[in-house]
Amino acid sequence: MKLSVIGSGNMGGALIKGWIRSKADLSITITAHTQKTLDRFKAEYPQLDCTLDNREAVAKADVVVLAVKPWLVDSVIAEITEALEGKILISVAANARNERIDAYVMPNIAAEFGQSMTFVEKGDSPAVEQARDLFALVGEVMVVEPRQMAAGMMMAGCGIAYVMRFLRAMMEGGVEMGLYPADALRIAMQTMEGAVTLLDQTGLHPEAAIDKVTTPGGITIKGLNELDHAGFNSAVVRCLKAGL
Repeated sequence: MKLSVIGSGNMGGALIKGWIRSKADLSITITAHTQKTLDRFKAEYPQLDCTLDNREAVAKADVVVLAVKPWLVDSVIAEITEALEGKILISVAANARNERIDAYVMPNIAAEFGQSMTFVEKGDSPAVEQARDLFALVGEVMVVEPRQMAAGMMMAGCGIAYVMRFLRAMMEGGVEMGLYPADALRIAMQTMEGAVTLLDQTGLHPEAAIDKVTTPGGITIKGLNELDHAGFNSAVVRCLKAGL
């Protein structure tokens, strides 16, 4: 597949790196706002075709991924419209709508390491299947109704930041208890990875898994109750709904 990525910022860059790491049969052209950014990518990934000209990149592609800031979507599409004839246009720009876009997709920056949780908006266009297959190369994909895209964005697109904030809080707690910061972070990350693996492998509901480590009168329940006293569950739900 000939793939062009318009925009090589945080999200576009993560996707570019993830697709390269996937070792899929992709010929990738990228664009960026500055030559400095392109030079950096080219130095690390010589196989990339790099250009500052969005229209040139589109002309080389079968599929175009638009990874620019939401407020730039319309102007970039206007710039490349003539070159888009016969091409599939996929957008990963949050909440940006344009009639020329064939598929709306919401990945997250873990795509760089093949661990994105990506949402593809359901639709009649064959581009939806194309998008699902393309983004499956960089993580897990769910095809969802349009009304569910915002929830997906908050849970995964934004949610990755919320998970990292929780990890930071665990790290800070570890430091307060006497651990070195690097050790505390390593412990927090491994503990989270272990929890995720346990749920994934067993299919247990989180509460059922919690019961396995919650002894009557023990220290785990004391910590859980402190989270409840602080409104932890409510804070997480409010956090997720804040962007709706």
